[in-house]
Order: sequence, then C-alpha cells, then structure tokens
Amino acid sequence: MSKLRSYKGICPQINKSAYIDESSVLVGDIKIGEDSSVWPFVSARADVNHIYIGNRTNVQDGTVLHVTHKSDSNPNGYPLIIGNDVTVGHKVMLHGCTIKDRVLVGMAAIVLDGATIEEDVMIGAGSLVPPNKVLESGYLYVGSPVKQIRPLKEQELLFLKKSAQNYVENKNDYLEHVSSIS
Repeated sequence: MSKLRSYKGICPQINKSAYIDESSVLVGDIKIGEDSSVWPFVSARADVNHIYIGNRTNVQDGTVLHVTHKSDSNPNGYPLIIGNDVTVGHKVMLHGCTIKDRVLVGMAAIVLDGATIEEDVMIGAGSLVPPNKVLESGYLYVGSPVKQIRPLKEQELLFLKKSAQNYVENKNDYLEHVSSIS
C-alpha cells in the first residue's frame, strides 16, 4: 500500500477510481480526482498548503510535488493545483504552481512558485518555468528558462487528451493486474 500520511490531522483524499502506486508517499492536504494516477516514487507533500490533482491526470515516476507556505507578504502562499487531463512526465518538479487542463509537462521539467500554465500547453523535457511566469494557451515551450517556441499543431492538441486517456487505460490495467510479491 502507498504511504498515505496525515499531517496535523489532515489526510490525503483519493478518489476510489484513482491508482496510487505503493512506493509513492503522499502527506497532508491532498485531493486526487477520478481516474487519475500517481506512479512509483512520487513524493507529494502538502504540509504548509494544499495540493489538488484533477481528473484523468497522471503523475509519473520520481516526480516531486510541493507547495509554499502562507505569509504576511503572500497570504495565500502557493498551493499546487493540477487540472484535468494533465500528463506530468518522469522526474518533474512542481512547486506551488497552477497547471490548467490538457497540459503535458515533459520529463525532468521544473515549474516554480506562482507560475501558471494555461490550457493546451506542452512543456519540453528539462525545461525550467520561473516563478510567476504565465505560459499562454496553445503553445510549445522549451528551455531554461522556457521560451515560447511555436503554436501547437492540431495533432499535438489531440495528443494532449490522448496521452491522459492512455494513462487512464494503463491505470485500469494496473488496478486489475498488479500485486505485491512478498
């Protein structure tokens, strides 16, 4: 079983249709929606703010999810909000940012505090999204720091939803066929 931990009496809330790998660790004020999946070695720590993961979203192996505390200068702090139909690639770091629907975050990308990723965006592998940066809907972004490269092609826009659906199918397969071996 995954390591779900309460923090100050607040427990992760996982939709019954979600898949949470047993090697992941989820702590505190976390909500995960329908048909979403959290894969091996994901660390999600919602101790000083909350994490919300929408429906049909997948968070892949080795990803780190965290938040920023509330303060006098930033009364809301920075929660981590991830929308619907989002694909978060392997070893991504998401810290106190907002990712809207139908986004692909490439492997080993980093998205920092206060950044907002609008709908229908692809972020290339290894990219860095600086604090408070807004990535406009409908574009490919790459680099460190990220730069807007070009509008997404129709095929890429369709792929965003297809990628999420592929992980829903993979999640269902895991729920049916994966078991621990002692």
